[in-house]
Amino acid sequence: MNDTKLCRSPLDRLSRLRGVVPAAMMILIATATSGCVQTALDDLGDAAPQISTKTMAEMRKKKMSPQSPVLVRTFKEESELEVWKQDATGRYRLLKSFPICRWSGKLGPKKTDGDRQAPEGFYSVSKSMLNPRSQYYLSFNLGYPNRLESALGYSGTALMVHGACSSAGCYAMTDQGVGEIYAIVNASLGGGQTSFQVQALPFRMTAKNMAEHRSDPNFAFWKTLKSGYDAFEATRTEPRISACGGKYVVNAEFQGGDPDDPLAACPARIDTPDPAVAARIKTEDAELAALLEKDGPSHLTAYVDGGMHPSFRVLLKQNGPKRLAEKISNIDYPVSQPDAALADPYEKE
Repeated sequence: MNDTKLCRSPLDRLSRLRGVVPAAMMILIATATSGCVQTALDDLGDAAPQISTKTMAEMRKKKMSPQSPVLVRTFKEESELEVWKQDATGRYRLLKSFPICRWSGKLGPKKTDGDRQAPEGFYSVSKSMLNPRSQYYLSFNLGYPNRLESALGYSGTALMVHGACSSAGCYAMTDQGVGEIYAIVNASLGGGQTSFQVQALPFRMTAKNMAEHRSDPNFAFWKTLKSGYDAFEATRTEPRISACGGKYVVNAEFQGGDPDDPLAACPARIDTPDPAVAARIKTEDAELAALLEKDGPSHLTAYVDGGMHPSFRVLLKQNGPKRLAEKISNIDYPVSQPDAALADPYEKE
């Protein structure tokens, strides 16, 4: 979504109100359909670009500081954004999960300007890519297209993680959600981290989930993303991402350094594989191969246009798009394609 063109509401309409109820608590709303939890719009609280008291307490509990390095993962199918931070051991631990209010398109990478696809891939976000005066309250640019995507001829600009609940290629987190996400990543960048990695993924990339998407035309591409996912899962350290041979390559050191052309053949590798990563990949590959040999369930995606976390879907259904939009953003911008957001995005066979 072009962050500078699509919304023209004046910035003075944004009120910097005190406090923020963590958006991650709204995950609990998903159980409302069973009658276990009843949550109203008032429970969402107000937006504020600060780390909540509850999250600060969680940092202390997990031996993290606000300035310690951060890493972000997004998952389309689950409609969740995860914020990870380094603890005292130097490894990353999950700090908090945020429900995504709206993402557009379908599973698969963004390739063309205007295709409404939210990006999938590995991105690096520096301080200059944070926008404290975004038309969508607060935002940070993912850096799409990255080097590999540019080499492949992919196009598109200003693909963001931002507030509100409207997407044309972005990840919309509500003002409440993006306020705290922004505060967390800003503190890390202010503490000495030069940039943080964003892993934008189609789903949690387990062997089981991969097998369920075996018929998708993006399966081969997703296997390259899975390499980075597995490396992080095995070590809880940030994977080093290179690009050659027209694909991502993880934790590689090449003779002569990284190739300048992401489409050129990969040079000879001179790195020593990490035993933990190698063991996980071997296990995952074996499990995936076994699952692919069976006639198992598959996801047939039936997206009308993108997805919405179940917690927000409950609120949208109960309150309608106008009331939801008013509560989750001080910007006069509607929930994008609410009928599509209410639709079940999957059909199983």
